[in-house]
Parts: sequence; structure tokens; C-alpha cells
Amino acid sequence: QEQLVESGGGLVQAGGSLRLSCAASGRTFSNNAMGWFRQAPGKEREFVATISWNGDLTDFTNSVKGRFTISRDNANNTVYLHMNSLKSEDTAVYYCAASRWASMTTQSQWYVYWGQGTQVTVSS
Repeated sequence: QEQLVESGGGLVQAGGSLRLSCAASGRTFSNNAMGWFRQAPGKEREFVATISWNGDLTDFTNSVKGRFTISRDNANNTVYLHMNSLKSEDTAVYYCAASRWASMTTQSQWYVYWGQGTQVTVSS
């Protein structure tokens, strides 16, 4: 069974850093674009970052540009979200997802596999 499992969340002070990992099992996602989304309490889930199947192309929501990076290790079926200069508004549950397409996409409707999420809490 295909599965995405996020890890690396936690409590961090504003200005700090975290690295989230997303480990895939059950099948390889090396031919799929991957993405990270987040959902804060009382808010809708929003796009955070995406990476193409081979890692050549990435895109980010404006609020995290310059602070977050996304990378992937296809040999180990893992995707990472590196978060720096964290702010209190980054507090959310972060979800990893696999797209049905090889090209990166910011649209959640194209993501067909989702992880269970990992909590990131940034204290000010």
C-alpha cells in the first residue's frame, strides 16, 4: 500500500529552523512531482512548496520564498522541506503529497497521495 510519512515537526522558537522529511513506501514516487501543504487552525489547507520529479524545478508560496527550500532524494524515496527563519505564522500541520504528474504543480487537486501530517509550532 502506498504511504507517505512525514517527520521532523516540533516546537521551535521564531527565527529557528526545522527540516521536515517525507518518506514514501509501497511504491516509488521518483517519477512524480511532490509537494508540501500546510493547514493552520481555523484556516484552509494551503500550498507551500513543490518540486518536479527530478528536482530541477521548484516553486513556493510567496510567504515562504527565501526562507524555505524543498529537495528530494529519489534513491531513498524521500522529500525534504527545509524551513529557516521561522515565524509564528508558519505554525500549522504540514502535509507531504505526491502529484499524479511529473511536472511540479501548486494545485492540490492534482495530488493523489497524502501523508498524515506533522505539527510545526513556532513560538514568538
